[in-house]
Amino acid sequence: MVEKKTIQAVLQEAMARGGDFADIFIEYRRATGISCEDGKIEHIHSGIENGAGIRVLSGDSTAYGYTNDLSPDGLLEAARIVSHAVSGDKGSSNPVLKKLEPSVTFAITRMPDKVGAGEKVKAVKTADEAARAVDRDKIKQVMVGYGDVVQNVVMANSNGEYVEDERVRTRLLVHAIAAEGSVIQTGYEAVGSHSGFELLEGNRPEEIGAAAANRAVRMLTAKPAPAGKMPVVLAGEAGGTMVHEACGHGLEADLVQKGLSVYAGKMGQKVAADCVTVIDDATIGDKYGSYSFDDEGVPSRKVVLIENGVLKDFLYDRITARREGVAPNGHGRRESYQHKPIPRMANTYIAAGNEDPQRIIRETGKGLLVTKMGGGQVNTTTGDFVFDVAEGFLIGGGEVGPMVRGATLTGNGPEVLRIVEAVGNDLGFTIGTCGKDGQGVPVSDAQPTLKIKELVVGGTGHGDD
Repeated sequence: MVEKKTIQAVLQEAMARGGDFADIFIEYRRATGISCEDGKIEHIHSGIENGAGIRVLSGDSTAYGYTNDLSPDGLLEAARIVSHAVSGDKGSSNPVLKKLEPSVTFAITRMPDKVGAGEKVKAVKTADEAARAVDRDKIKQVMVGYGDVVQNVVMANSNGEYVEDERVRTRLLVHAIAAEGSVIQTGYEAVGSHSGFELLEGNRPEEIGAAAANRAVRMLTAKPAPAGKMPVVLAGEAGGTMVHEACGHGLEADLVQKGLSVYAGKMGQKVAADCVTVIDDATIGDKYGSYSFDDEGVPSRKVVLIENGVLKDFLYDRITARREGVAPNGHGRRESYQHKPIPRMANTYIAAGNEDPQRIIRETGKGLLVTKMGGGQVNTTTGDFVFDVAEGFLIGGGEVGPMVRGATLTGNGPEVLRIVEAVGNDLGFTIGTCGKDGQGVPVSDAQPTLKIKELVVGGTGHGDD
């Protein structure tokens, strides 16, 4: 890594022509990816990437540049170029760097870059075979993807803050396609965390593969979902896609400040039911979106965004926090050294309540139970959304009935939060890569079992089928 004296010189050069603040993000990344399709290993790739991003802030202006030349001359030249993009009268800065210690750390027992390619390939093949073994006639295609990354970063700024951090993430995903006659259905299952290869000790590849294939096969005999307005129960196991998309993005401070969020101007106001509390917490154990420091060197912490229905906070990076005169809360994230940090979610969830999930279903009477969410579209300005249901069941007489397919959920995120009638005592996490402004970062999201008074369910069936 780059010596501290070089980093100090780079920051001094970045501020030489003015500016209010300067920082540097230095990254050294080792990654492995393996894909399997049609029962064959299609790709095995591994690589190393390193470089640095340098930023200078001056009023409302931001200058950013990056380089993969980590020599002192290369870094100083990048800083010199960035410094020409700003102007001011504050003069140069010569910060004395002081190392910050993390408030949370993550225990890694099997560093993925120390595990041989053969063992990783075996895990992928195991998941593939387990999926096919569910039903060799109906399972027509299986795709398995494995990935790991070890990212070492150094961050420092003109305030004198210096951070060294290591992020380790591992994931495994399985996508199965089943067919019978003219009916084709899919099943998907994924696991991932801020951990090493030990992830696959607690989440066995054969279980992941079988879960994806079983879902695809069961969907072949599912009945068409009915259409209309009805009560909807989102099971904890469905994951937090709803809160991430329909609510979370609207709580990112840059969208709020640009007027592109339905939550703009509503701080301190009632925006959800009393039983709803929304949290983003990057410090949680081994979740996929966890980290000790964000990508601006701000320590991670638990942020309560909505508490008992009242809007309490937003997700800030340094720039958006400066605009409002508040402290950044550890949510400035970037895909790599080639990208500027922006406000992003980490592990976003609706806090668990006190209700028994089974009791929630019994008291629903009639409606739709969603046990797996699919993809969807959201307008963050209005909060309107449309989501696919990857796995769902009709509820009749307070009991779980037949599986349905082809269902969609249509509604408005803030409005849905206002009509939540019950919150379960469970909490189910899912993982993903969240895209924003051309950048992707690892995230987790979760929710307990929720009873929503009424949603528009799209489907091709009839209520009496």
